[in-house]
Amino acid sequence: MRRFLLAMTTLLLATPAIAQEAVTTFSLENGMDVVVIEDHRAPVVVHMVWYRAGAADEPEGVSGIAHFLEHLLFKATDNMESGEFSKVVAANGGSDNAFTSWDYTAYFQRIAADRLELVMGMEADRMRNLRLTEDDVITERKVILEERNQRTENDPGALFGEQRRAAQYMNHRYGVPILGWKHEMEQLSLDDALAFYKEYYAPNNAILVVAGDVDPDEVKQLAQTYYGVLAPTEGLQPRERPQEPPHRAERRLEFADPRVAQPYVIRTYLAPERDSGAQTQAAALTLLAELLGGDAATSALGRKLQFEEQTAVYTAAFYNGQSLDDTNFGLVIVPSEGVSLEDAEDALDAAVAEFMNEPIDVEQLDSLKMQLRASQIYAKDNVQSLARRYGAALTSGLTVQDIQDWPEILQAVTPEDILAAAETVFDRSNAVTGYLKRPERQEVTQ
Repeated sequence: MRRFLLAMTTLLLATPAIAQEAVTTFSLENGMDVVVIEDHRAPVVVHMVWYRAGAADEPEGVSGIAHFLEHLLFKATDNMESGEFSKVVAANGGSDNAFTSWDYTAYFQRIAADRLELVMGMEADRMRNLRLTEDDVITERKVILEERNQRTENDPGALFGEQRRAAQYMNHRYGVPILGWKHEMEQLSLDDALAFYKEYYAPNNAILVVAGDVDPDEVKQLAQTYYGVLAPTEGLQPRERPQEPPHRAERRLEFADPRVAQPYVIRTYLAPERDSGAQTQAAALTLLAELLGGDAATSALGRKLQFEEQTAVYTAAFYNGQSLDDTNFGLVIVPSEGVSLEDAEDALDAAVAEFMNEPIDVEQLDSLKMQLRASQIYAKDNVQSLARRYGAALTSGLTVQDIQDWPEILQAVTPEDILAAAETVFDRSNAVTGYLKRPERQEVTQ
């Protein structure tokens, strides 16, 4: 195994840079941006439309409307019956779906390359020609409420996560659940859905990403035929969300639920996101998360708390810099049997302090960089993940150049960059510390 790993490292070190995929970009006259990613290894295409509108763009009082509209977009249009879209895709051997985040809503189809025109025509149709009824709203509202019951109400960890996020973001809409608050979801109406649809579902608020066995000129011709004829939303405002005020005190919360199987401690800090043209700090935080809480056998928290002290059965650190506004950096510890949450938190703090006071192991850092390089190379084998990488980044404020620069920016991060980023982020006034636990046993008196 050691020889195999050495050989892999040598091979990766010999590779000066990750080969860039062939990407063509252009914009239609109505403001729609288009990205074409060529991959001719298989006669397959992924067609995605990304809207610069997610849960953080919702008006106050209608939380969940972005996700609700995602469901409603599979209803009838001027040219299709309700449910026909997915049936046609499936009948042609393809698959389709959609997803909503705080920063975007996206719709995609994976299908044979010679069926691109078919799915493009249908997607363009529902961008501007959706036809909703009160019955659609009533039926689909029940669906999203049941989704919330299954994914959130029946999961104490998910409920805990909602409370922590609301405490983390005191003013920004990132503190509102993507699915929505239940009491607001119950009131979502046809007018709410149509207002959000008419404002944001427009070519000048969308990015078309087409990846696979395609020719850019042909994609451009098709895009002009189907999307280019759609009217833009006039007077569409820039994405200006309420921003966070200065955080002046750590927030702490305890969430007790009898359904909790494994108590744990989690702390999240407000952290900078990847900014266009300035991604070094985000790259440093990406590597910091791996060094602190990546693989249990090699990370600082895993080695110290799981193997040396055995105070934890699980530790982790996490960071996702792909966000339009400030994101967060998190630390987690699941204590061993007999270790209290308070003692686990103290052990976590001590391990982080020790990491900050010691030089970063350069060999370990180089190894992590090589692993990241390898994963980025292997990710290129999946055309859908490739399309998703571009769409998610572009709707989060990055450019194609930023996306393509990212692998080498990661490789250029120094130990000094990592420690400086850590010093900036590990500010307890920007932190939320949470305990997920079972309720205390109550003494029964006669």
